[in-house]
Amino acid sequence: VNGIAIAKSRVEMIVKQALASGQQDSEELRKSIIDKLAMQTLIAEEAVKKGLDKSADVMDQIDLTRQSILANAYVQDLMKNSAASEEALKAEYEKIKATITGTEYRARHILVEKEADAKEIIAKLKKDPGLFEKLAMEKSKDTGSKAKGGELGWFDLSRMVPEFGAAASKLDKGAITQEPVKTQFGYHVIQLEDSRPIEAPPFDEVKPQLAQHLQQQTVQKQMEELKSKAKIEIAGAPAP
Repeated sequence: VNGIAIAKSRVEMIVKQALASGQQDSEELRKSIIDKLAMQTLIAEEAVKKGLDKSADVMDQIDLTRQSILANAYVQDLMKNSAASEEALKAEYEKIKATITGTEYRARHILVEKEADAKEIIAKLKKDPGLFEKLAMEKSKDTGSKAKGGELGWFDLSRMVPEFGAAASKLDKGAITQEPVKTQFGYHVIQLEDSRPIEAPPFDEVKPQLAQHLQQQTVQKQMEELKSKAKIEIAGAPAP
């Protein structure tokens, strides 16, 4: 462009960024990038002719952009070279696993608007508990579980409103609440299907998240170390 070379490596760098954002590599994409770089080069050349590169504001922006790029490059390099070992990942897994306690429950429910309707359903279930699924499909206003016979799957109490969780946790396996459970959503009839201690997910399943967590810890520790060793002064700041 007027004797100024645009390196292929620069084009490839922008192509790589485009691919990372979900675009597909193509001749059209590369032509668009080259056209944009050419136009950018022409405009920058005109800016230099006008002396804008000597402007204090522009020089500050250029310096700030340079700092930002270098800082990001440092962090990326640090992350690349701070991958946790298998032993460290397993140790972190065991540490987290030791903190997981409590019980999770599996239940069905029927949600209705009126207390009288809930009492009527409970009366029918006392005569025939096997009707629960059928009654849930017919009468429950919870669209998320109605089609599955009121099935809620496994949950821990933190996922449920307090009244619901308290009622479910007091039931024996297979038991049905003998009184309607009132919550902000209406009146519930609950059947506890099962309960079990909460278990940590398998190591291999959470390994990528653990690796990212430890990597971020390493980076954060390095950032704090750099800051602690630096002399940082804020000009004009009031005395403590």
